[in-house]
Amino acid sequence: MQYLFIGVIFILALFAIRFSNKHGIPALLLFIALGMIFGLLGLEFEDFEFADNFATIALMVIMFYGGFGTNWNMAKPVAKEAIVLSSLGVVATALVTGLFCHYILGFELLEGMLIGSIVGSTDYASVSNILRSKNLNFKYNTAPLLELESGSNDPTAYTMTMVFLSIIVGSEVSIPILILSQVALGIVMGFAFAFVIGKLLRNLRLEADGLYAVFMASAMLITYASTSLLGGNGYLALYILGIYLGNIEFRGKRDIVFFFDGFTEIMQIGLFFILGLLSNFKGFIETFPVALAIMLFMTIIARPLSVYGLMLPFRLKRNQLNMISLAGIRGAAAIAFAIMAVNSNAVISVDIYHIVFGICVLSSLVQGSLMPPASKSWDILDPSDTVLKTFNYYQSKAEIGFLQTRIRPGSSLIGTQIKDLNLTFDFIVAKIERNGKTVVPRGHTVIRENDLIIIGGEIHFDESGQDLIEFTIPRGHKWENQYIKDLELPPNRLIIMVQRKDSDIIVPIGDTLVLEDDKVIMIKVEHEIEFPRVD
Repeated sequence: MQYLFIGVIFILALFAIRFSNKHGIPALLLFIALGMIFGLLGLEFEDFEFADNFATIALMVIMFYGGFGTNWNMAKPVAKEAIVLSSLGVVATALVTGLFCHYILGFELLEGMLIGSIVGSTDYASVSNILRSKNLNFKYNTAPLLELESGSNDPTAYTMTMVFLSIIVGSEVSIPILILSQVALGIVMGFAFAFVIGKLLRNLRLEADGLYAVFMASAMLITYASTSLLGGNGYLALYILGIYLGNIEFRGKRDIVFFFDGFTEIMQIGLFFILGLLSNFKGFIETFPVALAIMLFMTIIARPLSVYGLMLPFRLKRNQLNMISLAGIRGAAAIAFAIMAVNSNAVISVDIYHIVFGICVLSSLVQGSLMPPASKSWDILDPSDTVLKTFNYYQSKAEIGFLQTRIRPGSSLIGTQIKDLNLTFDFIVAKIERNGKTVVPRGHTVIRENDLIIIGGEIHFDESGQDLIEFTIPRGHKWENQYIKDLELPPNRLIIMVQRKDSDIIVPIGDTLVLEDDKVIMIKVEHEIEFPRVD
């Protein structure tokens, strides 16, 4: 029966995504609402330990893939601002909010600081979801700044939460050492694993499709676990790992992108649904006034105060500061940290889960819904929609592929103009790499010796999957040490690729020599269509 529930939940989540894209309501808020509705219908769930474990795994995936999808070329110009906001910004927002909880709402000081720390970071999933679903491309590189900040600030909130939980439970751990180990080890381990795994990926040759995704998931788990065991911030290490690997090229990257696109979506749906299901509607209503007061204070005072104060040296535009302030949406990480607080041995006098839950729901609803109209009102939208991408991005995400060919000495194409290539099919010469520089091809551009020509076109997806066969040449095979032109292949077969052990893929020609251990990929059709010969 539980499997039926899971299937229904995911189908409803897909409808929620469509509804979100149409009406501008954050999709993740709808997942939470879906969980609350199932709870009201009688589906009971109070397992905070399971929710904590699931939230940890979900945040690992979200943090890693958030970094993996970050285009460093776009983020680099605003990296300083983003790093300041993701570190000092979280600290400032958390402390100001904690003081508000203590002096205005009457919380115990440490409990107020704990709540401020838990909700101190902004939610990458929510911010990214709104920016992409509503196609909000802001001026002055604001969108990359927001994505980089929201993707990297959870580790700071996690560290602060750990600090105040340690103080409340009376732990003898040195707070300065705790902070230093969390940050320093998180950074060091993140870069160390990134370097090692990057080296492995560049030299890795996995045979089966999808194994690169398995390798990446394993690397993600090992990085987080190793860093956490040493006392470092595993989320920070994962984010660094994701940024590093996402901005280098390696075999199997396309498989990884498609796998994590779907896997991250599943984890987000599951996480937000469980968080909604874990909530008690009575507790949500009882803590609603407190949650509303904290959310409004953070939106109107705490977040803008931190943003305007810390961004003063960077001389950002007023409308840009307004948008950054409004985009401080609280979400999954905060609720996950609240679950961690509930599962700790800390004695807390308030219903911390439902307070944080209410803050995040209201923040997502109010701030998320206001971002599209506010961006127009503040004249922050960039109408040109100039989003810098790379050729690799489009190969990873879209149905377009790029081929390259080197103009060898003596080639008949040397001296030919691009316009004279007479490409009959739907191809385009996308760029030319010449002597280490990129040449934008025009009709009058002349092809030279040693040019690397990159041709773009729509990729082919073989729906039947039956036309290609592949096999490895064993020792003593009759094709071993034979030229392809001498193989006397039947008319319905053609060798289209040779993958040589510890070497790149070879585009075969008649003079290509077949060697032992070569993997030969061949197209084979059962019934060849014979065309009449034209003499």
